[in-house]
Amino acid sequence: MSQDNLITLYSKEADEHVVTSRNKKKFANAAKLTLRKFSKKLKKHVEYVETKKMHKKK
Repeated sequence: MSQDNLITLYSKEADEHVVTSRNKKKFANAAKLTLRKFSKKLKKHVEYVETKKMHKKK
């Protein structure tokens, strides 16, 4: 997996990060990617939003 295509997704609801790849050709003009993924912490599907870097825990 190329490091150039890796993005970080963050969920405020679950307060967790997911690292995944992004198809640069398909989502070339998209601003921020949002996905509904399964949270192991909450045991349900929550919305994850693309971020530039990891959030630090307080």
